Amino acid sequence: MEPSKEFVFNYKGFYFGVNTTLEYVSTLEDFEIKDSDIFIATYPKSGTVWTQNILSLIMNEGHRNGTENVENMDRIPWLEYNVKDMDYTKFPTPRTFATHLPYYLVPRGLRNKRGRIIYVSRNPKDVMVSYYHFSKYMTTLEEIPDFNLFMERFLAGKVLASSWLDHVSGWYSHAEDFNILFLTYEEMKKDLRSAVLKICNFIGKKLSEEEVDSVVRQATFENMRKDPRANYENLPDDIVAKDKGSFLRKGTVGDWKNIMTVAQNERFDEVLKDKIKTLPIKFIWDINDEM
Repeated sequence: MEPSKEFVFNYKGFYFGVNTTLEYVSTLEDFEIKDSDIFIATYPKSGTVWTQNILSLIMNEGHRNGTENVENMDRIPWLEYNVKDMDYTKFPTPRTFATHLPYYLVPRGLRNKRGRIIYVSRNPKDVMVSYYHFSKYMTTLEEIPDFNLFMERFLAGKVLASSWLDHVSGWYSHAEDFNILFLTYEEMKKDLRSAVLKICNFIGKKLSEEEVDSVVRQATFENMRKDPRANYENLPDDIVAKDKGSFLRKGTVGDWKNIMTVAQNERFDEVLKDKIKTLPIKFIWDINDEM
């Protein structure tokens, strides 16, 4: 069952949302890259907004000390969903972007280690459950009320951003083409300070101990949910159904156990378990697992 054309379109084997256009996304491979550019790349529901907030806090003193009231979406816009028609050539450097693009559709200039990419992955059961809830909240996504049906669509890659496995394995297997830092959502949950320091080191940003403490404190999921600059609460009503949830929901590890039945879990494993083992990532499936 293909996704509804009302919500997505296919470009070079990848499903985009209709809040962008075929004409625009076809230009992105030629998007001019500066060596100082920083990209956050993820599959949806893998911690993108969280990483956006962390990066904003690291990069901008005004974000850390509360003197600037700039939303993350304006500081770190979505490359393929330029809904505000921003002129990126006029952005101060270093420019920062977020993207769900697969490795083969990002600007060609990122290859040969130009620019920097932070790639965040998350265990796919939590991704899928988060995506299911998210599809109810976002009116720009096709809502599939039946979880079983949603799971089959997810496993088949018939959702916005296509196949989770293809996305993650594509980025990992082409890592040598890019200047890339790999993080997992779970390691960020376990030791946020360590993740913040890795990002600082990767982008060449030196912060004092106090500044790192400030980033870590403000970037916890609980504090972020309360921060209107970070929680996407100002999205317009024609994009979100505010009575059906929030952009940031639980931010936990292992929430899939609260919704997936034993049979659904077995079905998921049947389709993806062996393929997941080929990825160079040790996934954490539950917050109580050894992390």
